Amino acid sequence: MRLTPLSQLNTTRRHIQAHGLIPNTSSCHPLVIYHSAFPPTVTATDIESHLRHIDVVVPAWRYTMYSFDHFHATTHEVLCVYSGQAKLCFGGETNPDRVLINAQKGDVILLPAGVCHRLLEELEKPFMMVGSYPHEKRPDMCYGIETEEESIRKIADLGWFETDPIYGGGSDDN
Repeated sequence: MRLTPLSQLNTTRRHIQAHGLIPNTSSCHPLVIYHSAFPPTVTATDIESHLRHIDVVVPAWRYTMYSFDHFHATTHEVLCVYSGQAKLCFGGETNPDRVLINAQKGDVILLPAGVCHRLLEELEKPFMMVGSYPHEKRPDMCYGIETEEESIRKIADLGWFETDPIYGGGSDDN
């Protein structure tokens, strides 16, 4: 399986301001979207195999995105779309600085801890992703409520990916 070469990859990088008790990209790491990184023929099994080969994150599940605002304070998340198309919201649905995208098969989302996310609408069903996390990390579920303040403070201690979780060392040969 050949990825879109880095030199031809269309990416979106966005910092999203904190909103209420949702930290978003206050940890300095932007939301990153690799548009069509994987070929249109990609399967969930292909993605999982590729992620294991690169060995930065561990595939953890195959599912859609929850349709309610939530974020993770314990880990960053890598989402790889292998089926369908959907309108997604990042930053919190009521946040004026939110980011709305149409994600589709082949897209990859590098989601920093603290960035609120939710599915707004499935445009082409079924919308499915492979969700992955760095080794030894497990996601929690946060909703931007006061009892989560201690968890949110710990986001600043999470390091970022030392190697790109999709392209590894940056070679177009992956």
